[in-house]
Amino acid sequence: MQGQPLPGDAHDPPPILETRGLVKEFRGFIAVNGVDLTVRRGHIHALIGPNGAGKTTCFNLLTKFLEPTRGTIRFKGEDITRAAPQAVARRGMVRSFQISSVFPHLSVRDNVRVALQRELGTSFHFWKSGRTLDSLDARAMELLESVGLEKFATMVAVELPYGRKRALELATTLALDPELMLLDEPTQGMGHEDVDRVMELIKQVSANRTILMVEHNMKVVAGICDRITVLARGAVLAEGDYATVSANPAVIEAYMGAESEDLFGEEPTQATSTRVPATEVVS
Repeated sequence: MQGQPLPGDAHDPPPILETRGLVKEFRGFIAVNGVDLTVRRGHIHALIGPNGAGKTTCFNLLTKFLEPTRGTIRFKGEDITRAAPQAVARRGMVRSFQISSVFPHLSVRDNVRVALQRELGTSFHFWKSGRTLDSLDARAMELLESVGLEKFATMVAVELPYGRKRALELATTLALDPELMLLDEPTQGMGHEDVDRVMELIKQVSANRTILMVEHNMKVVAGICDRITVLARGAVLAEGDYATVSANPAVIEAYMGAESEDLFGEEPTQATSTRVPATEVVS
């Protein structure tokens, strides 16, 4: 029944985000086709699938950057299907993007202070002195320390290596105190060292919150995710833990031509762990 949670194990935590029959059509092309998704509190939940499977479109629907053609989205038990993006963010669902979205010419600390401005109720008071943000310094440094950037606080963000920029994005996302974080390809373009660092950061920041992530790197998915939903051609193909989905013949077939053996092997290859060549390596 629409709006009712799907049955789960009696020991499962309650859902924080649910979709039922979610559909998105673009002039006759169905990008998302009847997706039922249940993300449970406290989980790290991955959304995976071959290129073109509808993962990012799904993210855009959940965070209201797109309006669904049909279906419902419920967050913390409330119907947000027609809510505005800013209303969804204020309720505690915040996302990151595939492309780095920091303010490049602000310092690392100032990037976090900008995100923290909501606490002061001065987000749009651009004419006020920067000293009005000084009260946020302690919290900004706490957040930077949580992602290993406290030593880079005064550095201009554009000078950060790529992996550190992604860590800064995590810090600015945490500054909004989200209950649910949506991470879009958090390790895209990274080498092994960066991937390992960001995996650890995601595990750290998942304490007391829920994470839904789109991710191609199966080392990351296998290493930190509690549950995985596989999309193919816009529809849910399989769901379960890593062992379950990686052994599913339909999932393996969907990845054929996309290094399926590498993707679901016990030891992902270099090509799997770095699907986009890294241009910068963290020292």
